[in-house]
Amino acid sequence: MKKAILLSSLLLHAFCYAQTPLVTNIANRSTISLNGKWQYIVDPYETGFYDYRWKERNEKDREAYWNSDVPENKTDRKEHGYTVKNSLTVPGDWNSQDAKFLYYEGSVWYKRSFDFPDVGDKKVFLYFGAVNYKADVYLNGKKLGAHKGGFTPFNFEIARSLLKEKGNFLVVKVDNKRFADEIPTLNTDWWNYGGITRDVQLVIMPQNFMTDYSIRLAKSSSSSKEKKIEGWIKLNTAVNENILLEIPALKFKKEITVNGDSAGFDFTVPALEVWSYQHPVLYKVILTSKDDKVTDKVGFRTIEVQGAQILLNGEPVFLRGICIHEEIPNPGRRAYSRADALKLLLQAKELNANMVRLAHYPHNENMVRVADSLGIMVWSEIPVYWTIDFANSEVLQKAKQQLNEMIARDHNRASVIIWSVGNETPVTEARTKFMSTLVKTAKQLDGSRIISAALETHTENGVITVDDPLGEFTDIVSVNEYLGWYGGLPSNCRTAQWKVKYDKPLFFSETGAEALEGFHGDSLTRWSEEYQQWFYREQVAMMKRMPANFSGLSPWILNDFRSPRRNNPVYQEGWNKKGLFDRNGKKKKAFYILKAYYDEMQKKKL
Repeated sequence: MKKAILLSSLLLHAFCYAQTPLVTNIANRSTISLNGKWQYIVDPYETGFYDYRWKERNEKDREAYWNSDVPENKTDRKEHGYTVKNSLTVPGDWNSQDAKFLYYEGSVWYKRSFDFPDVGDKKVFLYFGAVNYKADVYLNGKKLGAHKGGFTPFNFEIARSLLKEKGNFLVVKVDNKRFADEIPTLNTDWWNYGGITRDVQLVIMPQNFMTDYSIRLAKSSSSSKEKKIEGWIKLNTAVNENILLEIPALKFKKEITVNGDSAGFDFTVPALEVWSYQHPVLYKVILTSKDDKVTDKVGFRTIEVQGAQILLNGEPVFLRGICIHEEIPNPGRRAYSRADALKLLLQAKELNANMVRLAHYPHNENMVRVADSLGIMVWSEIPVYWTIDFANSEVLQKAKQQLNEMIARDHNRASVIIWSVGNETPVTEARTKFMSTLVKTAKQLDGSRIISAALETHTENGVITVDDPLGEFTDIVSVNEYLGWYGGLPSNCRTAQWKVKYDKPLFFSETGAEALEGFHGDSLTRWSEEYQQWFYREQVAMMKRMPANFSGLSPWILNDFRSPRRNNPVYQEGWNKKGLFDRNGKKKKAFYILKAYYDEMQKKKL
């Protein structure tokens, strides 16, 4: 119950001007989609936001781009306008929709008009799945608020007096410029897709509604016949009533008494089947209050660490993983739909993976919901990446906000087993304090999952030592290693020795080598499919010699993906080519090496 209160409290104090509470489980609420064609204005000088003295325009400023572009009379001067010929599809990134946007980083104003039906006295929220990176949102000339963070959801409650039956004028200023004090920071190794990249919806809610809830299997009952279910319910206002919880497939009903705005619960359920990657059973769960009704599909499982092992439902599990970027390589665009999620996750299934690392930011909600149904375990991560300003308390608050929003959205998804607080952050005292604070925050928000991050190593005399001080705080020790790609040859794996300071499971969160699809040579020819194939052969041989605490890997990466850092004019041309699938979906030779290893591990029931 304390976690529900903490989640709400952190949202209220986060560096986020969007209104709270964040409404969860949007997939099963009453909604009106605002997806489709939106008109736009490209504004690199931010003329629509600032006047010529570089001061933010006021609400009545007729030159502000959030105000109507229709002249009042023939003498009226308007220096902005929205037109059908300048349209972008939402959800979607702007980079892939018009060649002029390919490398564009800056401000774009999106505009959509919509009508609104009579919904009585119900509340109305405007919900965004994600906007990259900063969104300023206006409705009918009034600013609803703003939000920073390119990969997490946010919403605003709309005053009913602001909505019109016809011709509502919704404007969103989207700015994807990179800054040193943001999350992520200036330097990343992926494409900075700008735009309204996920669904936009009006959410219709009763006056008194359930904002969030948690329902899960208690760790103590994973191996017993009678399973203990625990959780909490959070409402938008204080009530004094009973809420009915039902699991129809189990013929189970339980009334939960609420005195206030939240309540905790626990109870036992007979004959409950646990969720696993071999058997991803999901149960329909129904919560009914006096005014509200919420349905969801929930899997019940436990995930924990005991000593040097990861346990799924009380049994050791080996994570046969693969990293995935939220990108469809052909034509090179941000992934967002359920069809996109199926495409990517079914590729992972072809590899015989039972786990995916969603790099390096929270992916869209379709990914984790499809992973629930397919039985694929998920590592979900916030983009605290490389050189964050670790000494800046405001940056820490932004990281907490994104961690908060990621967990709030997905804490009922059985597939999510790991919350990650970052990737390859250089070891300093300020960094370890920053990162360990995030680990502690994640544990406060959700103590039912594993907390990790991709840690640093150092090598001396052929011994690779994992002694990153952040490893003291994380539940597992995760490291990225590229023996034979960034330094040396793949044969270096034969003599590599691994030393881990911490008595915890060891997980390789990345490993890989680049190969240009269709380029062939002998195994020593860098960039060839044969070199990548050799790299994986040596890696797999090394994995088989790893110590007993070795608990899995998620190689880099499923598909080739775009990155402005990759500028070899022959072999890369703006693409990171470490994918096991090329940009057209064809398997490279290395795919079959990793799959054979995973098949072998599966036969060992790992």
